[in-house]
Order: sequence, then structure tokens, then C-alpha cells
Amino acid sequence: MPTWDELFQDESFRWREPHQRVVAFARDLRTRGAQRLLDLGCGTGRHVVYLAREGFTVCGTDISPRGLELARAWLRDEGLEADLQLCDMTVIPYPDGYFDGIVSTYVIHHNLLEDIRRCVAEIHRALAPGGRALLIVQSTRSYSYGRGQPLEPDTFLREGGADSGIPHHYFDVAGLVDLLDQFDRIEIEELAWKDQAPGAEARPHCHWLVVVQKAERLPTRVTPSEARQSPPDEGEDCSPAPVAQVPVSAQGTASQ
Repeated sequence: MPTWDELFQDESFRWREPHQRVVAFARDLRTRGAQRLLDLGCGTGRHVVYLAREGFTVCGTDISPRGLELARAWLRDEGLEADLQLCDMTVIPYPDGYFDGIVSTYVIHHNLLEDIRRCVAEIHRALAPGGRALLIVQSTRSYSYGRGQPLEPDTFLREGGADSGIPHHYFDVAGLVDLLDQFDRIEIEELAWKDQAPGAEARPHCHWLVVVQKAERLPTRVTPSEARQSPPDEGEDCSPAPVAQVPVSAQGTASQ
């Protein structure tokens, strides 16, 4: 089973260009006044570098010392700064509500579901009220679903290719909505494309692009007597929290 340090020795794992949807997400965050961003699972630094170029205050976390070493070198070469921390995806070593935005592309599905849930809970904790996160995860519609050694429902250990031995968890829409139910808003879009080797059948690659938003403010729990004694301020919205909105597109394009 390769480690991420070993995988990052391979140039094909050292992506240089930012994902086009991260670029669009950063533009949206800027219009919302976001300043401090996290790249969770930053690898060799493609999004850390891009976001730092764009003038954000950037942090990055990764489990690979080699990946962080390469990211720091890239930042240094461009005269940029970012705070990079070595840690597992289930721990975000920053205070509650620290980030206006978080990105994590092709990362959090490389784990068992229990640890993915821990990771998502950490993302929610580390986001500021109203903060947004962009995630890209594996879809059960992908050709590779079900291939490899089963570890648990919808999780398989790859047995071939460069990332052989690395777990891959696959989601359907219902699984994503369940995973992300603590967020105030959920937007889901399918990213799909096909590759085809000569003489072979085209293989569909499918991921989910997810944008979630933390509630602007957390609900305050009061006793019935406190509720009677403390009427809401004039103009205060006392309606129930909105149900997560889940627009799903069956069409999509994807790039690294």
C-alpha cells in the first residue's frame, strides 16, 4: 500500500492548475467578503498557491510531509505565504469559526465513513457562521464503484493503479444529504466525464461537487418559561430553520 509521500514522488499526482470550480468558488467568496480560507488535504499546494495569489489569508492541512514540503517550496518560489499544518483530515487544528471558506477536492472520500463524518463535523466547527465549503467526492455512478476489496458498504480498497491500497468511499445523493445534514444549505452537482482506451468501452468517471453553507447564526435553546419572559425583538425571524436545499444537476463537466 503506497503512502501519500510515495504518491507525491509521481509527477502525475502533483497537480499544478487550480480546479476550475475552486476558481469560481473563490470569486463567489470574495463577493461575500471572505478573507481566511482553508485547503483541507492541500497536497502539493495547487489551491493554497492559487488562493494566496488571489490575496486571501490561506491555511492548508495535509497528512503528507512530502506534500507539504513541496507546497512550501512552491509558495517560497512565488514569494507567497500560507500557514501549512501536518495533520489527519479528521482534525482541523484551528479554533471554532476560524474560516470564511474551506475547499477540499478529491480528499475526504479516501477514508472510512466514520472518519469522513468526523472530518465533516470538523469542517462545520471550523467554519464561521455563514461560511461556505466546497467539496468534491466520489460518486456511486462512477465505473470504479464496487471494484477492489470491500471494507464496508460503499467503501473499497483499490487493487490496481497508482493509488492501489488507498480506500475510496462512494456516495449517492441520499448519502451526501445524510452526511451533511448539519449544514444550513447544501448544493449538489454531478461532475461526469468519460475516458476510452483504444478498442475498449468508454468508462464513466463521476464525482459530486458539493457546496455547503453553515447557518448564519446558531439557534438558542431556551426553556418554555424563558421563552414566555423573553419575547423576540421587533423584526426578529422566529421561523423554523430552513430545510437544506439540494439542487441536483444530472449533467456536468469536470477537470482536475
